[in-house]
Amino acid sequence: MRIIAGALKGRRLVTPKGDTTRPTADQVRIALMDTLTPRLDGARVLDLFAGAGGVGLEALSRGAGDVTFVERDARAVAALRENVAALGAGKAATVRRGDVLRELQALYQAGERFDIVFLDPPYDAGLVDTTLEALGGGGLLLAEAWVIAQHFTKRPPAERIGALLAFRTRRFGETTLTFYRAAPAP
Repeated sequence: MRIIAGALKGRRLVTPKGDTTRPTADQVRIALMDTLTPRLDGARVLDLFAGAGGVGLEALSRGAGDVTFVERDARAVAALRENVAALGAGKAATVRRGDVLRELQALYQAGERFDIVFLDPPYDAGLVDTTLEALGGGGLLLAEAWVIAQHFTKRPPAERIGALLAFRTRRFGETTLTFYRAAPAP
């Protein structure tokens, strides 16, 4: 896996051995970043279920101000930390190891807020909906924030979840990206 574009273009990323981590495919990352490009300059990004950090590191390469990565798997966290160090991104990257829902609560309590949140949980664990519900409370989101969920195409999340309203989808075979933004309460 490599960084596709931006200041770190072409730099290789290590990925953990085994099948517990599913890196976001290049085609999906390209489409995601092309959509986010106008919003990335200086953005605060939260990369949930980050794996080896491909999405968040791509965002940093393309101008994000800082990225907070959350990942539970020890091998993925080791690869992520190695990638951050190899890219010299330590000042702009925070790596948190732990359960995403617990880490979201800790980030909220610490007063952290984000412009862009990306989540790519394991497809079979039912975590898309529960994570979106936690984010739908709005406490971690800055004004006009976007939340993007990568999910199995055959199991789309709800169009409205708390303060989040879906406004765009991009399909890539069995994988779909659903884009949300904060909306007024119904």
